[in-house]
Amino acid sequence: MNIKVYSDTICGWCYIGHTKLAKALSFFKDSTFDLEHVPFQLNPDMPKEGIKRIDYLKYKFGGIEVARPMYERMAEEGKKEGLSFVFDKIILTPNTSLSHLLIKLAYRKKIGLKIINEIFKSYFQEGIDIGNINNLIKIGKKFNLEEKEIKDFLLSEVEMKKINLSDSDARSKGITGVPFFNINNNTYISGAQSTENLIEAIKTNL
Repeated sequence: MNIKVYSDTICGWCYIGHTKLAKALSFFKDSTFDLEHVPFQLNPDMPKEGIKRIDYLKYKFGGIEVARPMYERMAEEGKKEGLSFVFDKIILTPNTSLSHLLIKLAYRKKIGLKIINEIFKSYFQEGIDIGNINNLIKIGKKFNLEEKEIKDFLLSEVEMKKINLSDSDARSKGITGVPFFNINNNTYISGAQSTENLIEAIKTNL
């Protein structure tokens, strides 16, 4: 069964959604799943160097006080899934294109989910700039990817064009928010819904 997951690496709800999906998949002990990460950039026009988070919150929501209730709710939902969000550590809102490339490389090496989880953890728990190529190389090396291979892939203009095309293609399909789950091109689920809902959606496609 193919499951495409549209997500962005600075999306807390995507972190929660990935965690719920992993729990749902563990329910199906005898089934095989072909998981596919589909890059989606919440901020496709983000400068390559990113912007200060305080400025981003002003631009996106009108200020930190306006955004606070949403992030508090996100933290509460994350806690239910065993996830920790330490927003005070996040100084920069990055451009996520390079992190999507690292995930793409990781999937080729059969360690996609491990890298995704490490990127989410690095950003949301440690405040690491996941738009910085050196930080991404460190993440990849934790899982035995070679530095030169990571760097060459992240600097590939051809691969970067594919990331941007993937984002444009998703929007052309009407996808405006993530996470978004495409199960076997038959069932579509938007948002970080419950593990139970994901289990039922997968059952209908078995």
